[in-house]
Amino acid sequence: MRTRRVLEHAFRRARARGPAPLAGTALLCLLMGLLFLAFQVRAIFSAQLQQEYVGLVLEAVERAGAARATALSLQDAPASDPQHRTAYREARLELSARLAALHALISSSPEPAPALPASVLTPSAALGEASSALDSTYAYWRTERDRTSADVRTRILSVSHTLIALSAIVFGVLITALGMYAKRNRQLVGLSNEFEQASLHDPMTGLPNRRKLFSALEEAAGEQAGGSGRIAVLYIDLDGFKRVNDTRGHRIGDEFLIAVSRRFRQAVRGSDLVARIGGDEFALLVQSFSSDSELAAIAQRIISCVHETDAQMGLSIVRASIGIASYPDRVDDYWRLVSVADDTMYTVKRNGKNGFAFASASASASA
Repeated sequence: MRTRRVLEHAFRRARARGPAPLAGTALLCLLMGLLFLAFQVRAIFSAQLQQEYVGLVLEAVERAGAARATALSLQDAPASDPQHRTAYREARLELSARLAALHALISSSPEPAPALPASVLTPSAALGEASSALDSTYAYWRTERDRTSADVRTRILSVSHTLIALSAIVFGVLITALGMYAKRNRQLVGLSNEFEQASLHDPMTGLPNRRKLFSALEEAAGEQAGGSGRIAVLYIDLDGFKRVNDTRGHRIGDEFLIAVSRRFRQAVRGSDLVARIGGDEFALLVQSFSSDSELAAIAQRIISCVHETDAQMGLSIVRASIGIASYPDRVDDYWRLVSVADDTMYTVKRNGKNGFAFASASASASA
């Protein structure tokens, strides 16, 4: 019982410290438990052998007791009755032989035990002395039988408790290992999601990057395949942004990009995707629209976002030029939507900036 408590206490303390101490302590507890079991099993076998030996001694005592009872019954036979006197002598010889056999058995005991007095081993010994020695021997070995029986029961109970403790430790280690594996797996999944998030988003503004844009573009084109819907890309360049970095510093420029990106997200629909291509260039993927006027309204909202951000930061420098290309009416290959919208944006910049324009069919063909 005490061994089980020690093992379980050590296991609980190690479990609170972490996986490495837990594994080491669990292994140590298992080894200690196995050694304890080996010791107890060996002790049980030894006690069982002692039990068998005690049983043999008690059988010899019972046989000697039977011979004593016969001798006592014939002790008071009249001297004039030779037949009874002969039976008495034979009973005394039988008792002497039984006592000698009992003495030899006790002398070979693996454990120290009180031997029979030598004076009672001869046929001429006083019957009362022999009887008293036999009673003492019986009392001693009966006590030994009870002691060894109790010892075996105690050790078997200790073995069962140790087995329960070891089973609890093994079960606890398995559950803990599964929990650690699940936790580690969740951590790896979380790291994988973080890596994927980082690979698909701009670290400063949090907007999707070019890779995410083209992935979403391919997915949107696949959903529109065979249907009557259209998709469009608005390519956005911030006019005058370079002057912000040159005159106000890159910190103000970064703050402007973060603020305007936040407004872009608020200005577009949930189904659309606004991405930062790099530097001061952005692209907006419109996954469905009904007319060019709807795209024009979206472009105007984007221009307003830039104006509002510029005014809020007191710059009076930054404006927006936007090129719009749509698939499949203006561009017959959705992979060229971004490049055509980019070329159209530069047309806007050449024509005075701060506005938007739609790609022409001829422009998309030459692209």
